[in-house]
Amino acid sequence: MKTIYLAGGCFWGIQKYIDQFEGIIETTVGYANGFTEYPKYEDVKAQKTGHSETVKVDYNEQVITLAEILKHFYVVIDPTSLNKQGEDEGTSYRCGIYYTDEKDVLTIQEITNLEQEKYNKPFVIEIEPLKNYYLAEDYHQKYLDKNPAGYCHIDACYFKH
Repeated sequence: MKTIYLAGGCFWGIQKYIDQFEGIIETTVGYANGFTEYPKYEDVKAQKTGHSETVKVDYNEQVITLAEILKHFYVVIDPTSLNKQGEDEGTSYRCGIYYTDEKDVLTIQEITNLEQEKYNKPFVIEIEPLKNYYLAEDYHQKYLDKNPAGYCHIDACYFKH
């Protein structure tokens, strides 16, 4: 099992989208790379903690590669938009790829460079080692499965179910 952390605006949609691919073992939503311990949603949303809404992705690399996951991820984010995805604005909605394995950096850079070629504007996505990750409150986990009509900045056409 391998793990990568993806921040792409509101974590509800990123989790639902990533969950649909074969080889994804488990996802959780939480708060990453901030400067406070044990942040609460209200403080993260109010931009008081420095955290980004992030999805922890555990995957079977024999079934789905990191490169494939990243290509899927880039389909549903705007990596040129600073601190904004859809209607969500602020540093907690910034885009980021946070890794725990230095061996992943080359793949992350290669895929990001390939994706950058599709845009005229520079990417503003963070690519950093994971500093910290705190699990979000229970009601955020698999939120769109529990609340199918809930807000999502990702168009529903990207969801298989």
